[in-house]
Amino acid sequence: MDNQIYHISTATHDWRPLFLDFNCGRVVIQCLKYESDARHLDTLAFVVMPDHLHWLLSLSPGRSLSECVKNVKCNSARMINRKLGSSGRVWMTAFYDRAIRREEDIAAVARYIVANPLRAGIVNSLREYPLWDAKWV
Repeated sequence: MDNQIYHISTATHDWRPLFLDFNCGRVVIQCLKYESDARHLDTLAFVVMPDHLHWLLSLSPGRSLSECVKNVKCNSARMINRKLGSSGRVWMTAFYDRAIRREEDIAAVARYIVANPLRAGIVNSLREYPLWDAKWV
């Protein structure tokens, strides 16, 4: 649906904590940025956790959600495998999506997304975690 806002979550293959490697996490962020720069969507918030990604986005008119997620996963997998000198699956095939139905829910979902490292006990402050961003910050 055009301009629909979605919360996407997807995990690494076998829940491998690939993104403990900061550079691998930055590859995912670079791929998210590419989709936004190409005007396929507008990234509102994201967090790259050690073994999964949460992403809040507004889909551009005429774009396919599945295609945009596939682009990020395929491009990041290729780049991560190259960076690590490996091959094989980086991501689980499936992803979870939830359409955000009410405008007032957007900020709450964004807060939920970026607070993941706090809830997981990875950091005590978001200032300590480098792999997140939100449009409102």
